[in-house]
Amino acid sequence: LSDEEIKAAVDEAHMQGMVIAAHAHGTGGIKASIKAGIDSIEHCSFMDAEAINMAIDAGTYLSCDIYNTEYTLAFGAANGVPEANINKEKQVSKAQRDSFRQAVKAGAKMVFGSDAAIYPHGDNGKQFSRMVTFGMTPAQALQAATINSAALLKQSNLGQIKEGFLADIIAVDGDPIENISLMENVSFVMKDGIVYKK
Repeated sequence: LSDEEIKAAVDEAHMQGMVIAAHAHGTGGIKASIKAGIDSIEHCSFMDAEAINMAIDAGTYLSCDIYNTEYTLAFGAANGVPEANINKEKQVSKAQRDSFRQAVKAGAKMVFGSDAAIYPHGDNGKQFSRMVTFGMTPAQALQAATINSAALLKQSNLGQIKEGFLADIIAVDGDPIENISLMENVSFVMKDGIVYKK
C-alpha cells in the first residue's frame, strides 16, 4: 500500500472509534505504519533503532510474538508446514528476538502477542517466559498482557483487578513474578464474573 492508502485506512478506523493494527515484519512496513498513525504493529520482526524510536515517539504499541517461531521450528515439518516457510522462520527468528530485546530496552510500549493458531490454543502462556528470556521482567510481561493491552484497546474497564472493572481474572498455583512459567498452567478462569475453570 502507498503511504496515502495506509493513512486513509488509519483515518477511517479512528473516525469510527476503532483501534487499527498492521501486520508488518519488514522495517519499511513498520516505519510506514508508524508514520500513518497505526495503533499497534504485529510481529515487528526487523526493527532498527530508528523504527523503535519512531514507535516510542508516536506511542505505537508493539506486539512481538516470539514463541511462535520456536514452535514452528520444532513442530512445523510434522505439522505439514512447507519447507520454504520453515526456512523463512529460521531467517526471521534471531532478528525478531533482537528487535524485541532492543524495543524492551528502549522502553517501547509492548503488548502480549501470540499469533494464535500458529500453535495449538492453550500454548499461549508460553509466550510469557520467552518475553522474560528476551529482556522483560516478569512484571513487564504480565503488564503487556493486562493493563497495556487494555490501554491499547481503549478498554478502561479491563486490565486490573479493581472495583468497577470487569471480573476477567485468571489464577495460577504460585507467584508468576517468582516463576513466570506458571502462566503456562492456568488453574482458574473467570470471565465477566462467571467462573469457567476452577
